[in-house]
Amino acid sequence: MARDITDTTPITSRAALIEWLEAGVKDASADLRIGTEHEKIPFFVATHAPVPYEAGQSASVRVLLEGLRDRLGWLPILDREHLIGLYDGSGGGAISLEPGGQFELSGAPLPDVHATKAELDRHLDALLSVAGPLGVSFLDLGASPKWSRAETPVMPKQRYKIMAAYMPKVGGRGLDMMFRTSTIQVNLDFVSEADMVEKMRVALGAQPIVTALFANSPFLDGKPTGRLSERSFIWRDTDPDRTGMLPFVFEDGMGFERYVDYALDVPMYFVKRGDVYHDVAGASFRDLLNGRLPQLPGEYATLSDWANHLSTIFPEVRLRGYLEMRGADCGPRSHMTALPAFFAGLFYDRVALDGAYQIIREWSAQQRETLRADVPILALDAKIGGRSARDVARGLLSLARAGLIRRARRNADGADETAYLAPLEAIVEGRTLAEARLEAFHGVWKNSVEPAFDDCAL
Repeated sequence: MARDITDTTPITSRAALIEWLEAGVKDASADLRIGTEHEKIPFFVATHAPVPYEAGQSASVRVLLEGLRDRLGWLPILDREHLIGLYDGSGGGAISLEPGGQFELSGAPLPDVHATKAELDRHLDALLSVAGPLGVSFLDLGASPKWSRAETPVMPKQRYKIMAAYMPKVGGRGLDMMFRTSTIQVNLDFVSEADMVEKMRVALGAQPIVTALFANSPFLDGKPTGRLSERSFIWRDTDPDRTGMLPFVFEDGMGFERYVDYALDVPMYFVKRGDVYHDVAGASFRDLLNGRLPQLPGEYATLSDWANHLSTIFPEVRLRGYLEMRGADCGPRSHMTALPAFFAGLFYDRVALDGAYQIIREWSAQQRETLRADVPILALDAKIGGRSARDVARGLLSLARAGLIRRARRNADGADETAYLAPLEAIVEGRTLAEARLEAFHGVWKNSVEPAFDDCAL
Protein backbone atom coordinates (compact mmCIF):
# COMPACT_ATOMS: atom_id res chain seq x y z
CA MET A 1 0.00 0.00 0.00
CA ALA A 2 1.56 3.29 -1.07
CA ARG A 3 -0.29 5.80 1.08
CA ASP A 4 -2.29 5.57 4.26
CA ILE A 5 -5.89 6.68 3.83
CA THR A 6 -6.76 10.07 5.35
CA ASP A 7 -10.59 10.02 5.39
CA THR A 8 -11.53 11.39 8.83
CA THR A 9 -15.24 10.54 8.55
CA PRO A 10 -16.25 9.14 11.97
CA ILE A 11 -17.38 5.53 12.19
CA THR A 12 -20.35 5.17 14.48
CA SER A 13 -21.28 1.52 14.03
CA ARG A 14 -20.15 -1.90 12.90
CA ALA A 15 -22.61 -1.48 10.03
CA ALA A 16 -20.46 1.34 8.64
CA LEU A 17 -17.50 -1.05 8.43
CA ILE A 18 -19.60 -3.50 6.42
CA GLU A 19 -20.83 -0.71 4.15
CA TRP A 20 -17.24 0.34 3.48
CA LEU A 21 -16.49 -3.12 2.07
CA GLU A 22 -19.79 -3.29 0.20
CA ALA A 23 -18.86 -0.05 -1.55
CA GLY A 24 -16.21 -2.05 -3.41
CA VAL A 25 -18.88 -3.83 -5.50
CA LYS A 26 -18.44 -2.82 -9.15
CA ASP A 27 -21.02 -2.49 -11.88
CA ALA A 28 -21.10 -5.78 -13.79
CA SER A 29 -21.65 -3.91 -17.06
CA ALA A 30 -18.54 -1.74 -16.58
CA ASP A 31 -14.92 -2.60 -17.29
CA LEU A 32 -13.52 -4.65 -14.41
CA ARG A 33 -10.01 -3.55 -13.54
CA ILE A 34 -6.62 -5.10 -12.84
CA GLY A 35 -4.16 -3.54 -10.41
CA THR A 36 -0.65 -4.99 -10.22
CA GLU A 37 1.95 -4.48 -7.50
CA HIS A 38 5.56 -5.60 -7.44
CA GLU A 39 8.49 -5.15 -5.06
CA LYS A 40 12.11 -5.04 -6.19
CA ILE A 41 15.20 -5.26 -3.93
CA PRO A 42 17.85 -2.60 -4.79
CA PHE A 43 21.59 -3.22 -4.59
CA PHE A 44 24.85 -1.57 -5.57
CA VAL A 45 26.15 -3.17 -8.77
CA ALA A 46 29.82 -2.75 -7.88
CA THR A 47 29.72 -4.21 -4.36
CA HIS A 48 26.45 -6.19 -4.19
CA ALA A 49 25.71 -4.26 -0.99
CA PRO A 50 22.21 -3.09 -0.05
CA VAL A 51 21.20 0.50 -0.72
CA PRO A 52 20.59 2.53 2.47
CA TYR A 53 17.91 5.18 2.82
CA GLU A 54 20.47 7.92 3.46
CA ALA A 55 24.17 7.64 2.77
CA GLY A 56 27.26 9.76 2.92
CA GLN A 57 27.51 9.30 -0.80
CA SER A 58 25.59 10.31 -3.88
CA ALA A 59 23.47 7.14 -4.12
CA SER A 60 20.74 6.18 -1.67
CA VAL A 61 17.09 5.20 -1.61
CA ARG A 62 16.13 8.82 -1.04
CA VAL A 63 18.22 9.93 -4.03
CA LEU A 64 16.48 7.29 -6.15
CA LEU A 65 13.09 8.62 -5.11
CA GLU A 66 14.14 12.19 -5.79
CA GLY A 67 15.36 11.21 -9.25
CA LEU A 68 12.08 9.45 -10.02
CA ARG A 69 10.12 12.43 -8.73
CA ASP A 70 11.98 14.74 -11.09
CA ARG A 71 11.67 12.37 -14.05
CA LEU A 72 8.01 11.46 -13.64
CA GLY A 73 6.65 14.66 -12.14
CA TRP A 74 4.88 12.61 -9.47
CA LEU A 75 4.01 14.08 -6.08
CA PRO A 76 5.91 13.25 -2.88
CA ILE A 77 4.66 11.05 -0.06
CA LEU A 78 6.24 12.14 3.21
CA ASP A 79 6.54 10.57 6.63
CA ARG A 80 7.31 13.69 8.64
CA GLU A 81 10.41 15.04 6.89
CA HIS A 82 11.27 11.81 5.10
CA LEU A 83 10.44 11.21 1.44
CA ILE A 84 9.06 7.68 1.48
CA GLY A 85 7.12 7.44 -1.79
CA LEU A 86 5.58 9.11 -4.82
CA TYR A 87 2.16 9.17 -6.40
CA ASP A 88 0.69 10.15 -9.72
CA GLY A 89 -1.54 13.14 -9.03
CA SER A 90 -3.62 12.39 -12.12
CA GLY A 91 -4.97 9.21 -10.53
CA GLY A 92 -2.39 6.70 -11.72
CA GLY A 93 -0.10 4.52 -9.66
CA ALA A 94 2.20 5.12 -6.73
CA ILE A 95 5.68 4.11 -5.62
CA SER A 96 6.33 3.18 -2.01
CA LEU A 97 9.08 1.69 0.12
CA GLU A 98 8.83 -1.62 1.92
CA PRO A 99 10.67 -1.92 5.27
CA GLY A 100 14.03 -3.05 3.87
CA GLY A 101 14.07 -0.60 0.97
CA GLN A 102 12.18 -2.77 -1.53
CA PHE A 103 10.75 -0.46 -4.23
CA GLU A 104 7.08 -1.17 -4.80
CA LEU A 105 4.95 0.00 -7.68
CA SER A 106 1.27 0.02 -6.74
CA GLY A 107 -0.12 0.11 -10.24
CA ALA A 108 -3.20 1.96 -11.39
CA PRO A 109 -6.46 0.02 -11.93
CA LEU A 110 -6.25 -0.86 -15.63
CA PRO A 111 -8.61 -2.53 -18.12
CA ASP A 112 -6.38 -5.37 -19.34
CA VAL A 113 -2.96 -7.01 -19.13
CA HIS A 114 -1.74 -5.13 -22.20
CA ALA A 115 -2.15 -1.90 -20.22
CA THR A 116 -0.41 -3.57 -17.27
CA LYS A 117 2.53 -4.43 -19.55
CA ALA A 118 2.74 -0.83 -20.80
CA GLU A 119 2.63 0.48 -17.22
CA LEU A 120 5.36 -1.98 -16.16
CA ASP A 121 7.61 -0.96 -19.05
CA ARG A 122 7.21 2.73 -18.25
CA HIS A 123 7.92 2.12 -14.58
CA LEU A 124 11.02 -0.02 -15.08
CA ASP A 125 12.37 2.24 -17.83
CA ALA A 126 12.09 5.22 -15.50
CA LEU A 127 13.42 3.35 -12.47
CA LEU A 128 16.44 1.87 -14.24
CA SER A 129 17.25 5.13 -16.02
CA VAL A 130 17.54 6.83 -12.62
CA ALA A 131 19.22 3.91 -10.85
CA GLY A 132 21.77 3.08 -13.56
CA PRO A 133 23.87 6.26 -13.27
CA LEU A 134 23.85 5.79 -9.48
CA GLY A 135 25.34 2.31 -9.83
CA VAL A 136 22.15 0.66 -8.54
CA SER A 137 20.14 -2.25 -9.92
CA PHE A 138 17.31 -4.47 -8.64
CA LEU A 139 16.94 -8.19 -7.95
CA ASP A 140 14.13 -10.25 -9.41
CA LEU A 141 14.20 -12.71 -6.49
CA GLY A 142 11.55 -13.25 -3.81
CA ALA A 143 14.07 -12.91 -0.97
CA SER A 144 17.40 -11.14 -0.64
CA PRO A 145 20.00 -13.87 -1.20
CA LYS A 146 22.96 -12.55 0.77
CA TRP A 147 22.50 -9.90 3.45
CA SER A 148 21.73 -10.71 7.06
CA ARG A 149 18.87 -8.93 8.73
CA ALA A 150 21.38 -6.73 10.56
CA GLU A 151 22.93 -5.71 7.23
CA THR A 152 19.57 -4.85 5.67
CA PRO A 153 18.64 -1.16 5.64
CA VAL A 154 15.68 0.16 7.63
CA MET A 155 13.36 2.68 6.01
CA PRO A 156 12.28 5.70 8.11
CA LYS A 157 8.54 4.99 8.26
CA GLN A 158 6.78 5.25 11.59
CA ARG A 159 4.42 2.35 10.87
CA TYR A 160 7.38 0.03 10.18
CA LYS A 161 9.03 0.92 13.47
CA ILE A 162 5.83 -0.07 15.28
CA MET A 163 5.51 -3.29 13.28
CA ALA A 164 9.17 -4.23 13.81
CA ALA A 165 8.81 -3.92 17.57
CA TYR A 166 5.65 -6.05 17.60
CA MET A 167 6.59 -8.81 15.14
CA PRO A 168 8.96 -10.81 17.42
CA LYS A 169 6.14 -11.10 19.98
CA VAL A 170 3.85 -13.01 17.63
CA GLY A 171 6.06 -15.08 15.30
CA GLY A 172 9.60 -16.16 14.60
CA ARG A 173 10.03 -14.78 11.06
CA GLY A 174 8.08 -11.52 10.94
CA LEU A 175 11.20 -9.37 10.67
CA ASP A 176 12.51 -11.51 7.81
CA MET A 177 9.16 -11.04 6.07
CA MET A 178 9.36 -7.27 6.47
CA PHE A 179 12.97 -6.68 5.55
CA ARG A 180 14.08 -9.53 3.30
CA THR A 181 11.23 -10.62 1.02
CA SER A 182 9.59 -9.28 -2.12
CA THR A 183 6.49 -10.25 -4.01
CA ILE A 184 4.20 -9.72 -6.97
CA GLN A 185 0.52 -9.09 -6.20
CA VAL A 186 -2.59 -8.48 -8.27
CA ASN A 187 -5.85 -6.82 -7.31
CA LEU A 188 -9.18 -7.65 -8.98
CA ASP A 189 -12.78 -6.50 -8.78
CA PHE A 190 -16.01 -8.22 -7.78
CA VAL A 191 -19.55 -7.39 -8.91
CA SER A 192 -21.60 -8.64 -5.94
CA GLU A 193 -21.17 -10.16 -2.51
CA ALA A 194 -21.71 -13.65 -3.96
CA ASP A 195 -19.14 -12.96 -6.67
CA MET A 196 -16.66 -11.79 -4.04
CA VAL A 197 -17.17 -14.98 -2.04
CA GLU A 198 -16.68 -17.30 -5.01
CA LYS A 199 -13.58 -15.41 -6.16
CA MET A 200 -12.11 -15.35 -2.67
CA ARG A 201 -12.61 -19.09 -2.30
CA VAL A 202 -11.02 -19.80 -5.67
CA ALA A 203 -8.17 -17.42 -4.90
CA LEU A 204 -7.43 -18.98 -1.50
CA GLY A 205 -7.58 -22.48 -2.95
CA ALA A 206 -5.32 -21.51 -5.84
CA GLN A 207 -2.85 -19.44 -3.84
CA PRO A 208 -0.49 -22.33 -2.92
CA ILE A 209 -0.53 -23.37 -6.59
CA VAL A 210 0.47 -19.82 -7.50
CA THR A 211 3.25 -19.96 -4.91
CA ALA A 212 4.51 -23.15 -6.55
CA LEU A 213 4.44 -21.66 -10.06
CA PHE A 214 6.23 -18.48 -8.95
CA ALA A 215 8.69 -20.12 -6.52
CA ASN A 216 11.82 -17.99 -6.79
CA SER A 217 13.44 -17.52 -3.38
CA PRO A 218 15.74 -20.47 -2.67
CA PHE A 219 18.54 -18.47 -0.98
CA LEU A 220 19.05 -16.59 2.26
CA ASP A 221 22.20 -15.58 4.14
CA GLY A 222 24.38 -16.50 1.16
CA LYS A 223 23.29 -20.13 0.76
CA PRO A 224 20.39 -22.36 -0.26
CA THR A 225 17.75 -22.73 2.43
CA GLY A 226 16.48 -26.16 1.35
CA ARG A 227 13.25 -24.53 0.17
CA LEU A 228 12.13 -23.26 -3.22
CA SER A 229 10.04 -20.41 -1.83
CA GLU A 230 11.69 -19.16 1.33
CA ARG A 231 9.40 -16.15 1.14
CA SER A 232 6.31 -18.34 1.51
CA PHE A 233 7.95 -20.37 4.27
CA ILE A 234 8.72 -17.17 6.18
CA TRP A 235 5.09 -16.08 5.96
CA ARG A 236 4.00 -19.28 7.74
CA ASP A 237 5.82 -18.11 10.89
CA THR A 238 4.99 -14.42 10.86
CA ASP A 239 1.81 -13.63 12.83
CA PRO A 240 -1.00 -16.19 12.91
CA ASP A 241 -3.56 -13.55 13.91
CA ARG A 242 -3.26 -11.75 10.57
CA THR A 243 -1.94 -14.30 8.05
CA GLY A 244 -2.95 -17.61 6.56
CA MET A 245 -5.60 -19.35 4.48
CA LEU A 246 -8.77 -18.04 6.20
CA PRO A 247 -10.77 -21.29 6.52
CA PHE A 248 -13.90 -19.35 7.53
CA VAL A 249 -14.17 -18.06 3.95
CA PHE A 250 -15.30 -21.56 2.89
CA GLU A 251 -17.97 -21.79 5.57
CA ASP A 252 -21.68 -21.06 5.17
CA GLY A 253 -22.48 -17.43 5.88
CA MET A 254 -19.30 -15.98 4.39
CA GLY A 255 -19.75 -12.42 3.18
CA PHE A 256 -18.76 -8.85 3.94
CA GLU A 257 -20.12 -9.08 7.49
CA ARG A 258 -18.11 -12.20 8.27
CA TYR A 259 -14.89 -10.63 6.99
CA VAL A 260 -15.54 -7.53 9.12
CA ASP A 261 -15.83 -9.71 12.22
CA TYR A 262 -12.56 -11.42 11.32
CA ALA A 263 -10.80 -8.10 10.79
CA LEU A 264 -12.14 -6.71 14.06
CA ASP A 265 -10.48 -9.60 15.88
CA VAL A 266 -7.07 -8.90 14.30
CA PRO A 267 -4.96 -6.82 16.72
CA MET A 268 -4.12 -3.29 15.62
CA TYR A 269 -0.67 -1.84 14.98
CA PHE A 270 -1.24 1.91 15.06
CA VAL A 271 -3.67 4.81 15.00
CA LYS A 272 -2.64 7.73 12.81
CA ARG A 273 -3.57 11.23 13.88
CA GLY A 274 -2.14 14.01 11.77
CA ASP A 275 1.48 13.13 11.02
CA VAL A 276 1.87 10.91 14.08
CA TYR A 277 1.48 7.13 14.21
CA HIS A 278 0.46 6.18 17.74
CA ASP A 279 1.70 2.74 18.77
CA VAL A 280 -1.30 0.68 19.89
CA ALA A 281 0.12 -2.69 18.83
CA GLY A 282 -1.98 -5.55 20.14
CA ALA A 283 -5.02 -3.37 20.86
CA SER A 284 -8.56 -4.10 19.67
CA PHE A 285 -10.24 -2.11 16.91
CA ARG A 286 -13.49 -2.74 18.76
CA ASP A 287 -12.18 -0.58 21.61
CA LEU A 288 -11.32 2.22 19.18
CA LEU A 289 -14.77 1.90 17.62
CA ASN A 290 -16.31 2.39 21.07
CA GLY A 291 -13.93 5.15 22.21
CA ARG A 292 -12.34 2.89 24.83
CA LEU A 293 -8.83 2.39 23.46
CA PRO A 294 -6.56 2.54 26.54
CA GLN A 295 -3.68 4.20 24.66
CA LEU A 296 -5.96 6.95 23.23
CA PRO A 297 -8.88 7.35 25.63
CA GLY A 298 -11.84 9.17 24.15
CA GLU A 299 -10.56 8.80 20.58
CA TYR A 300 -13.08 7.27 18.16
CA ALA A 301 -12.50 5.39 14.91
CA THR A 302 -12.61 7.04 11.49
CA LEU A 303 -12.87 5.54 8.02
CA SER A 304 -9.13 6.12 7.61
CA ASP A 305 -8.48 4.04 10.74
CA TRP A 306 -10.54 1.20 9.26
CA ALA A 307 -8.88 1.36 5.84
CA ASN A 308 -5.41 1.49 7.40
CA HIS A 309 -6.24 -1.38 9.75
CA LEU A 310 -7.35 -3.54 6.82
CA SER A 311 -4.01 -2.77 5.14
CA THR A 312 -2.18 -4.35 8.10
CA ILE A 313 -3.95 -7.71 7.69
CA PHE A 314 -1.86 -10.11 5.59
CA PRO A 315 -3.74 -13.30 4.64
CA GLU A 316 -2.95 -15.09 1.41
CA VAL A 317 -5.92 -13.27 -0.12
CA ARG A 318 -6.97 -9.90 1.28
CA LEU A 319 -10.33 -8.19 0.97
CA ARG A 320 -10.68 -4.43 0.80
CA GLY A 321 -12.56 -2.64 -1.99
CA TYR A 322 -11.13 -5.39 -4.21
CA LEU A 323 -9.47 -8.78 -3.77
CA GLU A 324 -5.70 -8.86 -3.46
CA MET A 325 -3.75 -12.02 -4.38
CA ARG A 326 -0.61 -12.29 -2.26
CA GLY A 327 0.99 -15.69 -3.00
CA ALA A 328 3.71 -15.04 -5.61
CA ASP A 329 7.44 -14.51 -5.19
CA CYS A 330 8.94 -11.61 -7.09
CA GLY A 331 10.34 -12.58 -10.47
CA PRO A 332 11.43 -11.18 -13.83
CA ARG A 333 9.34 -8.81 -15.94
CA SER A 334 7.49 -11.66 -17.60
CA HIS A 335 6.22 -12.85 -14.18
CA MET A 336 4.94 -9.36 -13.37
CA THR A 337 2.47 -9.68 -16.22
CA ALA A 338 1.89 -13.44 -15.89
CA LEU A 339 0.23 -13.12 -12.48
CA PRO A 340 -2.43 -10.60 -13.58
CA ALA A 341 -3.04 -12.64 -16.74
CA PHE A 342 -3.57 -15.81 -14.72
CA PHE A 343 -6.14 -14.28 -12.39
CA ALA A 344 -7.85 -12.10 -15.01
CA GLY A 345 -8.38 -15.24 -17.08
CA LEU A 346 -9.93 -17.06 -14.13
CA PHE A 347 -11.89 -14.21 -12.55
CA TYR A 348 -13.18 -12.18 -15.47
CA ASP A 349 -14.76 -15.06 -17.34
CA ARG A 350 -17.70 -16.84 -15.72
CA VAL A 351 -16.99 -20.24 -17.28
CA ALA A 352 -13.36 -20.16 -16.14
CA LEU A 353 -14.27 -19.02 -12.62
CA ASP A 354 -16.84 -21.76 -12.19
CA GLY A 355 -14.40 -24.31 -13.58
CA ALA A 356 -11.73 -23.21 -11.12
CA TYR A 357 -14.23 -23.47 -8.28
CA GLN A 358 -15.01 -27.05 -9.27
CA ILE A 359 -11.30 -27.86 -8.93
CA ILE A 360 -10.86 -26.46 -5.42
CA ARG A 361 -14.32 -26.93 -3.88
CA GLU A 362 -13.81 -30.47 -2.55
CA TRP A 363 -10.58 -29.72 -0.71
CA SER A 364 -10.84 -29.59 3.06
CA ALA A 365 -9.33 -26.83 5.19
CA GLN A 366 -6.69 -29.32 6.35
CA GLN A 367 -5.81 -30.28 2.78
CA ARG A 368 -5.45 -26.63 1.80
CA GLU A 369 -3.25 -25.95 4.82
CA THR A 370 -1.10 -29.02 4.17
CA LEU A 371 -0.60 -27.91 0.57
CA ARG A 372 0.43 -24.45 1.74
CA ALA A 373 2.93 -26.03 4.15
CA ASP A 374 4.39 -28.35 1.49
CA VAL A 375 4.65 -25.94 -1.44
CA PRO A 376 7.56 -23.82 -0.12
CA ILE A 377 9.68 -26.98 -0.13
CA LEU A 378 8.23 -29.07 -2.97
CA ALA A 379 6.62 -26.44 -5.22
CA LEU A 380 4.87 -28.24 -8.09
CA ASP A 381 5.70 -31.67 -6.66
CA ALA A 382 3.43 -31.09 -3.65
CA LYS A 383 0.12 -32.96 -3.64
CA ILE A 384 -3.50 -32.29 -2.73
CA GLY A 385 -6.57 -34.51 -3.11
CA GLY A 386 -4.53 -37.22 -4.83
CA ARG A 387 -3.22 -34.81 -7.49
CA SER A 388 0.12 -33.08 -7.83
CA ALA A 389 0.26 -29.30 -7.62
CA ARG A 390 1.68 -29.49 -11.14
CA ASP A 391 -1.43 -31.24 -12.43
CA VAL A 392 -3.71 -28.75 -10.65
CA ALA A 393 -1.67 -25.86 -12.04
CA ARG A 394 -1.97 -27.29 -15.53
CA GLY A 395 -5.75 -27.39 -15.18
CA LEU A 396 -6.00 -23.84 -13.81
CA LEU A 397 -3.73 -22.50 -16.54
CA SER A 398 -5.91 -24.16 -19.16
CA LEU A 399 -8.97 -22.49 -17.68
CA ALA A 400 -7.20 -19.13 -17.50
CA ARG A 401 -6.09 -19.40 -21.13
CA ALA A 402 -9.64 -20.19 -22.27
CA GLY A 403 -10.96 -17.31 -20.18
CA LEU A 404 -8.52 -14.85 -21.75
CA ILE A 405 -9.44 -16.08 -25.22
CA ARG A 406 -13.11 -15.43 -24.48
CA ARG A 407 -12.25 -12.01 -22.98
CA ALA A 408 -10.71 -11.18 -26.36
CA ARG A 409 -8.83 -8.10 -25.16
CA ARG A 410 -6.42 -7.32 -27.99
CA ASN A 411 -3.47 -4.98 -28.27
CA ALA A 412 -2.60 -2.81 -31.26
CA ASP A 413 -1.08 -5.84 -33.01
CA GLY A 414 -4.27 -7.87 -32.58
CA ALA A 415 -2.81 -10.23 -29.94
CA ASP A 416 -4.96 -11.28 -26.99
CA GLU A 417 -3.75 -11.63 -23.38
CA THR A 418 -2.86 -15.34 -23.55
CA ALA A 419 0.77 -14.61 -24.48
CA TYR A 420 1.37 -13.41 -20.92
CA LEU A 421 0.73 -16.94 -19.61
CA ALA A 422 3.71 -18.35 -21.55
CA PRO A 423 6.25 -18.26 -18.68
CA LEU A 424 3.86 -20.15 -16.39
CA GLU A 425 3.01 -22.71 -19.07
CA ALA A 426 6.74 -23.32 -19.54
CA ILE A 427 7.23 -23.75 -15.79
CA VAL A 428 4.37 -26.20 -15.38
CA GLU A 429 5.87 -28.39 -18.10
CA GLY A 430 9.42 -27.95 -16.79
CA ARG A 431 10.83 -26.44 -13.61
CA THR A 432 10.46 -23.40 -11.41
CA LEU A 433 12.82 -20.44 -11.45
CA ALA A 434 14.02 -21.52 -8.00
CA GLU A 435 15.08 -24.92 -9.34
CA ALA A 436 16.88 -23.35 -12.29
CA ARG A 437 18.75 -20.98 -10.01
CA LEU A 438 19.70 -23.72 -7.60
CA GLU A 439 21.16 -25.64 -10.52
CA ALA A 440 23.17 -22.54 -11.42
CA PHE A 441 24.33 -22.17 -7.80
CA HIS A 442 25.68 -25.72 -7.73
CA GLY A 443 27.10 -25.38 -11.26
CA VAL A 444 28.22 -22.23 -13.03
CA TRP A 445 27.88 -20.05 -9.91
CA LYS A 446 30.34 -22.36 -8.09
CA ASN A 447 28.38 -22.48 -4.82
CA SER A 448 28.21 -18.71 -4.47
CA VAL A 449 25.21 -16.35 -4.56
CA GLU A 450 27.35 -13.48 -5.88
CA PRO A 451 26.54 -14.30 -9.54
CA ALA A 452 22.85 -13.86 -8.69
CA PHE A 453 23.46 -10.10 -8.67
CA ASP A 454 24.19 -10.40 -12.40
CA ASP A 455 21.92 -13.25 -13.48
CA CYS A 456 18.90 -12.23 -11.36
CA ALA A 457 18.97 -8.48 -11.97
CA LEU A 458 16.03 -6.79 -13.65
